[in-house]
Order: sequence, then C-alpha cells, then structure tokens
Amino acid sequence: MGLLSRKVTCNSHGQDSSYFLGWQEYEKNPYHEVNNPQGIIQMGLAENQLSFDLPESWLAKNADAAGFKRDGQSILKELALFQDYHGLPAFKKALVDFMAEIRGNKVTFDPNHIVLTAGATSANETLMFCLAEQGDAFLLPTPYYPGFDRDLKWRTGVEIVPIQCTSSNRFQITAPALEEAYQQAQRKNLRVKGVLVTNPSNPLGTTMRRDELDLLINFITDKEIHLISDEIYSGTVFSSPGFVSIMEVLKDRSLEQTPVWERVHIVYSLSKDLGLPGFRVGAIYSNDPIVVAAATKMSSFGLVSSQTQYLLSAMLSDKKFTKEYMAKNHKRLQKQQSKLVSGLEKAGIGCLESNAGLFCWVDMRHLLSSNTFEAEMELWKRIVYDVKLNISPGSSCHCSEPGWFRVCFSNISEDTLKLAMQRLKSFVDSIAINDQSHQELKNSRKKFRTKWVFRLSFQSFHDREQDER
Repeated sequence: MGLLSRKVTCNSHGQDSSYFLGWQEYEKNPYHEVNNPQGIIQMGLAENQLSFDLPESWLAKNADAAGFKRDGQSILKELALFQDYHGLPAFKKALVDFMAEIRGNKVTFDPNHIVLTAGATSANETLMFCLAEQGDAFLLPTPYYPGFDRDLKWRTGVEIVPIQCTSSNRFQITAPALEEAYQQAQRKNLRVKGVLVTNPSNPLGTTMRRDELDLLINFITDKEIHLISDEIYSGTVFSSPGFVSIMEVLKDRSLEQTPVWERVHIVYSLSKDLGLPGFRVGAIYSNDPIVVAAATKMSSFGLVSSQTQYLLSAMLSDKKFTKEYMAKNHKRLQKQQSKLVSGLEKAGIGCLESNAGLFCWVDMRHLLSSNTFEAEMELWKRIVYDVKLNISPGSSCHCSEPGWFRVCFSNISEDTLKLAMQRLKSFVDSIAINDQSHQELKNSRKKFRTKWVFRLSFQSFHDREQDER
C-alpha cells in the first residue's frame, strides 16, 4: 500500500453512501417485466427516459448530422482530428441560445463566457479547483444531491458545511440558517469561499423563490464570497411557479458593473433537460474572465468530443425541434409526476409539493418505528430488499429530519410506475395490519392483566374478610 497515493487508499469518495448502495443492489437484481418480474425497480436514478423518442425522431430526419456530414459530404476526418479545448464555436452558440430559450429569453448568454466540460460533475469540480483551496469550505443547503460529497470534495479537498433547512417552511433557505452555517464553518477554522445551490432543487423537485435568490445575492455580497447556481434541471420545470435563473436576478437588480457580478457562476448540462447523460455534455458559465480562462485550460482533462458537439449543435440550432421538445417533455414529466403522487396518496403517503425535476421528495415519517435515522435506514432496507424498490433515503442527502426519501419517476415506464406503487401500497397496508394486530395484542394483554388484577384483588379482599370473621 505504501506504493500507492493517499487518494487511492483513503475512503472519502462517498461510494459507501446508501445512495450508491441502493444502485448496487438494483444492479444485482434488476426488474424486467418478462425476464425478472420480481426484481428491484430502479427509482433512485434521476434520468429522463420519457422523451427519448423525440431526439431519436430528429436523428432519423437529419441524416447529415447523424452521419457526420455537411451538405452530403463526410466531415468525419475534420471531427476526428485534433480539436483544442475551447470547443466548437457553433456548438457553444447553440448551447447558450438553448439556455436562454429555457429561461424564456429573459436573459442572454455570451458564448465567450462558457466552458464545456464532460458533464455537470466535471463542471462543479472544476469550479472548486478555480475558486477554493484544499481545506476551504462551500455552504450547501440541505437536503442536497448525495453526489456532491464526491464531486466537490474527493479530489479537491474542499469541505462542505450544511445550511440546515427544514420541513417547517418547505426546506427553503433562511437568513438565520445561512448565518449559522457561516459561523459553524468559522468555528471549524474553515475559510468560506462560497455557497452552492441547485435550482431547481435536487432532491426537492422545487424551484427557488425570488426572495431566496435575493437573499443569496445579499449574503454573498456582504461576505464577499462566490455563488454557484447549479441549474441542470432548469428545463424540467413543468408547472408554476416558473424557473428564475440567478442570472435573471442579477440583471433585474442591475448588478452587471458591481463586484458580485463576477462572483456568480452557473453550472449547466444536457443530461437532464435533453435526457442525454451518456453524451457527457456539461458547461460552466461565468462572468469572471480569469475563471473562464482557468476552467478552459482545466477542461482539457474532460473534453466533450467534437463528434458530440457537431451533432448537438445541429440539433439545438433547430428551433422547431427545441420548442416541440420542451413543450412535450414538460407535459410528459407533469403527467408522470402526477401518477406518482396519486399512487403515493393511495398508499397513504404524502410528498412535498413540487413543480420541477425528475423526482419527488416523499414523506414517510409516519412509517418509522421511531424518529431516528436508524429507523429510517431500517425502513429503507425493507423497501429495497422486501418491497424491491430502490429509493434514496433522506440521510444520504444530509436531510436533518429522518423519514424523507427521494423517489424518481422519469426513468421508468407508466406500467412499471404503477407496479411500484402497488408494491408500496401492499407494504404500507401490511404495516398497518401488523400495527393493528400488535395493538390488539397489547389491548388483550392489558384486558387480561386488568381481569387478573381484579380477580387477585377480589380474592385478597375475600381472604381478609374471612380472616376478620
């Protein structure tokens, strides 16, 4: 082991989180409607497969793009040979235009301010390397995406300090919670370099309100720190309230010529909005030219292939396609989310009201044997191994309250979702029956003890009466 690095031998990747362990159990016994109908249904994967037919249809109609041709002539050699790490100008322009379209064209983005990365994972880690030193801290509101423990910390050495949010106000960020997290970091002798939020939220499935965004801007202005807004779910908002980008707030407040303008950075990806996680297309958008220059150099360690850029530049430049895709995708997400919420309600389970994302934040606190994270893990294990549904426990998302779970709905078919809800309802019903039987047993024992005590007391009274005679 002495020949290996400390990074290789340490256990700080986070792979032992229940978030990842659930995936491992699914992979051992994956559900298939024909080949393995008793297998585990994957509801722990935030992947959008509901609209995959739309880009497939576009590819079938656009042979040149799919075949790496231009005007019928092959450009494979052009794409296959060396490309620098700045990215194809046509793709960067198409990507920033798509980002603006998602935001209702209320804001525009400069393609010279965007850095292409191999997914949002790479984008977030690159920003950590650009903004912080090993041992510095970023503040993150809870609950947050479990993968951040890996993405932000593992190779960078940056620390995460939680901003504790609770169900009392639907897990919204408050000024006291922000300040407490900042003070906690200082008590640990950590230098706070910024705040990172996901908007729309993973795992809550909600968009941040404008007053929350204003609060964040005020906070980072006062503390002179950075703000990273991870907006990879911005195109999944399927009902009101609509999505408000942090860039829109900056422009509405006319902050372009102020120091805070260069301390706000956006992370984006096509993994969620277009359902293309395997294409590994992410991006950093920053108004700080130094960050853009440094991140561009770092991107050479995780480039987006030229072939992928060429194909997607053609797809995203087709405004008829992007408009149709967004409209249909929103409708399909809303329909599938409604079916999940309805199925949960039939099982006697509620969830946080949501309007975005590929998941719901589900409240199973009433199913816990006690109000503890140990009880949450017991419940999670029963759901994975007995009910055979892989969902993510709130503790893996650093939720401060036991009993919440993230349940994904867009990576499975409508029929599979229906089966999952049937399994869950049967499980909840069995708990209710067991609880009722347990209560009836307790009542019968109590009744028996009462009768026994009464008989004993009566016998004692009778014996004393005989003695007194």
